[in-house]
Amino acid sequence: MAYPVVTTGDVSRLLDDLVDRVPQAQQAVALSPDGILLAWSKGVDHELGEQLSGLVAGLRALAVAVGQHADTGRVRQIVVQMGTAFLFIAATPGGAIIAAVFDAGSDMDSVAYEVALFAGRADRHLPAFPAPEEAPETAVRTAQALLHGGQPTLGAHAAERHDLPTRR
Repeated sequence: MAYPVVTTGDVSRLLDDLVDRVPQAQQAVALSPDGILLAWSKGVDHELGEQLSGLVAGLRALAVAVGQHADTGRVRQIVVQMGTAFLFIAATPGGAIIAAVFDAGSDMDSVAYEVALFAGRADRHLPAFPAPEEAPETAVRTAQALLHGGQPTLGAHAAERHDLPTRR
């Protein structure tokens, strides 16, 4: 899908401001719903930004699939708690995705407020993306397997690709 051109300078400056203004913030990226890196903060090089974008897009697709499977409505935020950090993911009103990494000792109420404030400010600098009708089929199958205690499996089309491992 083709998206409008994004001037990343403004968004990158806003991401830098988020990282500078919120003491516990470490790094942040902005991406399209399908994982295309749009902008990144200082402390993130292009390679790391691409990796984060792919991971965040996958997490978001799984969260959307879980919401559809459980019929619980639209995904508003995703928080991943790790040993030394939180990954906080939110969508802008126009559909772009913002992901930021915060220290493990962060006050999550403050983080949620700051990311929501940022999403509103950055939205006017990002293209509007069409709302996805539904989660990708593979994400739905994975979510269903995980919710029912099973193991996610690769689809037949994915197993045929030589660059993906097959289960034995």
